[in-house]
Amino acid sequence: MRPRRLPPCLAVTAVSAALLFVLLLLCASSSPPLFAWRSSAASRPAPPPPPPRAEWGPGRPPSFAYWISGTGGDARRVLRLLRAVYHPRNRYLLHLDAGAAAGEREALAQAVRWDEPAWREFRNVDVVGEGYAVDRTGSSALAAVLHGAAVLLRIGAHWDWLVTLSAEDYPLVTQDDLLYAFSSVPRDLNFIDHTSELGWKRHERFEKIIVDPSLYMDRNTEPFPSKEIRQIPDAFQIFTGSPWVILSRNFAEHCVHGWDNLPRKLLMYFANTAYSMESYFQTLICNSSDFRNTTVNGDLSSSAFARRFEEDTPMLKKMDDELLNRSPVQLVPGVWCLNLGKEQNGTDADSCSKWGDINTVRPGRGGERLRQFISEISQARGCR
Repeated sequence: MRPRRLPPCLAVTAVSAALLFVLLLLCASSSPPLFAWRSSAASRPAPPPPPPRAEWGPGRPPSFAYWISGTGGDARRVLRLLRAVYHPRNRYLLHLDAGAAAGEREALAQAVRWDEPAWREFRNVDVVGEGYAVDRTGSSALAAVLHGAAVLLRIGAHWDWLVTLSAEDYPLVTQDDLLYAFSSVPRDLNFIDHTSELGWKRHERFEKIIVDPSLYMDRNTEPFPSKEIRQIPDAFQIFTGSPWVILSRNFAEHCVHGWDNLPRKLLMYFANTAYSMESYFQTLICNSSDFRNTTVNGDLSSSAFARRFEEDTPMLKKMDDELLNRSPVQLVPGVWCLNLGKEQNGTDADSCSKWGDINTVRPGRGGERLRQFISEISQARGCR
């Protein structure tokens, strides 16, 4: 949804050609030229300095790709969440499903283009231009996340982990804290809450068959149950857990491209399973010999992110004030922005316009606690 820019050489050529065309028209007329060229370079405004470049690899902080989803009326909440989790090193993909009108989706895209100078300069925020039907209780929610992963893999070459959030979620730590904490663990780890103890879900989720009309309708539609039941599969073991996941880039690529048949086979099965977001990634990774031992049993709920929040609830303001050190209309201050939150002309700056070092993070106490917690839970890996 962002406007495309011409390469500098083509832009100069295009401007020169336009000026030459105007001069030819003036010379062809009987009237003298109506303007004269200024030769003084002092009258030309200096171009703004280019944004700093991100550096990747060992010794540098990692990068996250965020899939942030919402429905009708969620555009403001999505923007508030985006500001709360923004950092120039990351990639962001925003999606409003078929419950949102086209005008709301366009307003979200316009805000991404113009509301924050950092979003324009670093060009790391995108909006899905077309809404499609999604119901969180059915497999259409899983299809949406896989679509987001595929797009983020295509447009972002350097991110290390995929984070799935909804408009009802909110961070408990700054991005400096999160980047610092994840710098302490291997970048092939996957943070997925999982268990093989199915309990009541065995019958209610995996023996019952549902149909999710949002997979084939153009509006959000609730799934409905089939009269038939099915046996628990014996070709793979089912795992279940939290629908919120943090996936490594390697595993996200496996989910999208799948060099063996397991990802597609499981998609066919979970297409008719209620709340498939609570089981698909868990079952896939725990039945994969390539990725099973990269699994950490935890989704970082209550340590890095919290959910679910009503719009403009006082708790969000309290989190902004005490945890993120920002106002509801600000990005979160960090080393990468030199002026954010500092007083200018008698008032605090609400927008970042002076770039600092985007390859350095400055964690607070929350970052230290999160780093220790992630290091501890990462010691036990695999599926049990």
